[in-house]
Amino acid sequence: MAPTALLISGAEIAAYGFPGGHPFGPDRHAAFMRALERSPCLGRLEQRAAPAATRTEIEAFHTPAYVDRVLAAEHSDSGFLDDGDTPVFPGIYTTAAHVVGGTLSALAGILAGPIPRAFIPIAGLHHAGRDHAAGFCVFNDCGVAIEVARRRYGLQRVAYIDIDAHHGDGVFYAFADDPGIATADVHEDGRYLYPGTGARSETGRGLAAGTKLNIPMAPGATDADFRAAFAEVEAYVDAFRPELILLQCGADALAGDPLAHLAYTEAAHAHAATRLRVLAQRHSAGRLLAMGGGGYNRDNLARAWTRVVEALS
Repeated sequence: MAPTALLISGAEIAAYGFPGGHPFGPDRHAAFMRALERSPCLGRLEQRAAPAATRTEIEAFHTPAYVDRVLAAEHSDSGFLDDGDTPVFPGIYTTAAHVVGGTLSALAGILAGPIPRAFIPIAGLHHAGRDHAAGFCVFNDCGVAIEVARRRYGLQRVAYIDIDAHHGDGVFYAFADDPGIATADVHEDGRYLYPGTGARSETGRGLAAGTKLNIPMAPGATDADFRAAFAEVEAYVDAFRPELILLQCGADALAGDPLAHLAYTEAAHAHAATRLRVLAQRHSAGRLLAMGGGGYNRDNLARAWTRVVEALS
């Protein structure tokens, strides 16, 4: 059977994780892969390793000064890149570069065809800004992918959909004044959860005013609440008619995550991936790239991401 989706996996991205019992530990990749290996969809996947992104590719989104800062931390085993969420560890630059490279490999694969959909579990690092780390995120592979999609491949309309419990502030503010990038973000209300952003009133700036969509969810929101919110996302994406759809599908919105307060099941993630697959077929030649994002309950992330891959494949 010919593969119907790409999977970017392997030791290079599995190594992205922080020591000492940090919520974003390096065991997350293995937890997902154990669940995926029990799924019948495994035989429909083409698996590829993640190459390291070049510095030039990383700087499509990040400033040279910030890349220098991460490089300087490559051999350190102490300190933080931010105010206490993102610890330095030996190999931090190389490992983060593989995450970016994995996402770019997935992007190149779906744009080259014939396989139009891809998933990379350890990716979707949506908090990092152009000049800083934040919220466990060293390099923002989502932002790099958006920039590369436009500069290298000439795409004009890219839709970025984010269902992580935490608002994807690093992506939103980087493109807040860009009408060519549609961002739709369904997240726990920032009054209750890091990073405290993503209010309904945040709809873009300047020429992009009114072109961005933020949907804050109350703590305890369920699958039914998510489906109602996602209907609005679907209408927004449909009207935008993107040439490429990116999905950040963090699993920390499932009930029982230690860092959030939503109450979805993995069915929410299956629904989002399925509906975006339909929209991708309608507008973007089927091209849909999903990135794992957050999720700190290992059983939750394993179930949610497996359902995403099943929907993609």
